[in-house]
Amino acid sequence: MKDSPPSQRLLSLDTLRGFDMFWISGGEEIFAVLAKVTGWSWAIFMAHQFTHPDWNGFRAYDLIFPTFLFMAGVSTPFSLGSRLEKGVPASELIKKVIQRGLILVFLGIIYNNGIFQTEWHNMRYPSVLARIGLAGMFAQIIYLYTGKKARWIWFAGLLIGYYLFMTFYPVPGCGAGLLTMECNPASYIDKMIIPGRLHLTIHDPEGLVSTLPAIATGLMGIFAGELLRTSEEVISKNNKVVYLLFAGIVSLLVCLVWDYFFPINKNLWTSSFVLCAGGFSTLLLALFYWIVDVLNYRKWTLFFVVIGMNSIVIYMIGRFIDFPYTADALFGGILSYLPHPVEAMGEVIAFIMVQWAFMYLLFRNKLFLKV
Repeated sequence: MKDSPPSQRLLSLDTLRGFDMFWISGGEEIFAVLAKVTGWSWAIFMAHQFTHPDWNGFRAYDLIFPTFLFMAGVSTPFSLGSRLEKGVPASELIKKVIQRGLILVFLGIIYNNGIFQTEWHNMRYPSVLARIGLAGMFAQIIYLYTGKKARWIWFAGLLIGYYLFMTFYPVPGCGAGLLTMECNPASYIDKMIIPGRLHLTIHDPEGLVSTLPAIATGLMGIFAGELLRTSEEVISKNNKVVYLLFAGIVSLLVCLVWDYFFPINKNLWTSSFVLCAGGFSTLLLALFYWIVDVLNYRKWTLFFVVIGMNSIVIYMIGRFIDFPYTADALFGGILSYLPHPVEAMGEVIAFIMVQWAFMYLLFRNKLFLKV
């Protein structure tokens, strides 16, 4: 098989994106049901991993969101870098970058509140899509207007600056250095500047202030994307995998040290969380790139590519289409004749099948939501 040109879409990236989104589109229920109906210790452990910690800490479920943002960064050198090399000015590309960011913010508002369904003062404006849109947008702006060294300075500045701000900014009535939900600078400022309601009343995990370190998550993806896009005459595919593995391990080691001073916390998107999630995301990218693009084992990828090519759709669609109802209408009668444990697992599989079939219909007809 001939080597792909540098600007071509990476199959491993689409596969990883689909793998990532699979777990929030029904996949996590597999372990929840297994744990409930079997009581197997490994299933209970996995089901626990697909929950979020109350505040500090890190579980597998915390990796899904930042990995998606990380992958948006990985695709940046392929999508924007190739155009820059063709002579398209950054001033022209930035219009598309800003447009995409604002559209994701708008889609996030619709996802949270519907269309003219919620009173203005009760609307929640922060969202997962807004975090991806804004953080990804600013990471891409940095990519367009700075060189490689400057991007690393931005990356370090965002992480260290956020750490200093969160540690030393005095919250009225609380003082400085407290990082509880009730007393932390990010939540305090978000309450003052964000209209409508916050997700947890006094705190929003996708607030504006914690979007700043999320830009660093996007930059980590950009660094990985620049490596993967480098010509094979300069760095071979196997060496790219080695570099990604090394970067991921270093990121995790630094994260563990920083955790003692600035706890790993997804709600606040702390600097240690950026390095922890980014480290695991880099290792996952190395694994998928090695299997798909180095070893060329590709036949198994279709299931995840169908999801990954329409990732925004799979995230939003469950809000507007009742897939559980469809799955029950199609398979509920048959499943009712099976023993309860098998029926419970069958319901999950039926839901995943129906949702995937819908996504495959879009994929087969080349219907993609491109933002």
